[in-house]
Amino acid sequence: MRRVWAVVPVLLLAMGAMGCGSATSEVVGGGPAPTGVAPGVTLYFIDGQGDLRPQLRDTGRLGTIPEAMSLLLAGPGGSGLRTGIESSGTQRMTVTVKEDVIELMTPLSADEVSPAGIDQIVCTALATYVQSGGSPDTGVRVRLTLPTPESDEVRSCPVLD
Repeated sequence: MRRVWAVVPVLLLAMGAMGCGSATSEVVGGGPAPTGVAPGVTLYFIDGQGDLRPQLRDTGRLGTIPEAMSLLLAGPGGSGLRTGIESSGTQRMTVTVKEDVIELMTPLSADEVSPAGIDQIVCTALATYVQSGGSPDTGVRVRLTLPTPESDEVRSCPVLD
């Protein structure tokens, strides 16, 4: 019986050295890191030089694209920034997310939004989408109540490119 117990440590050591038959493998990438919990919504407004600037609205959570659009349409508040979107009183947009395009139906006509205002809408929608785990390669189409050829284009955010 002593001989059997003397062999057990040797067998255990040999099994450990063999790795229990597991083969080695390559390192596999897991993709982008999780986005985590956001303290609020990132909106884009225009600074004094005419450049888009992000502004965090502390809502305690990320929210949805329609919620971000409502906050954007409400204006920059006392931030010192301005907007290229006229206030029409309506603060709702219809949002449809397809495979590679976010479509936004706005309550605005081409007379109520400047090209920089369109960029504000595109960047705010895309930032919200990406922050919630969506692909940064997604395009955004902004539809106006009186469309123009430019408003039907699929766009990307000029500051997130």
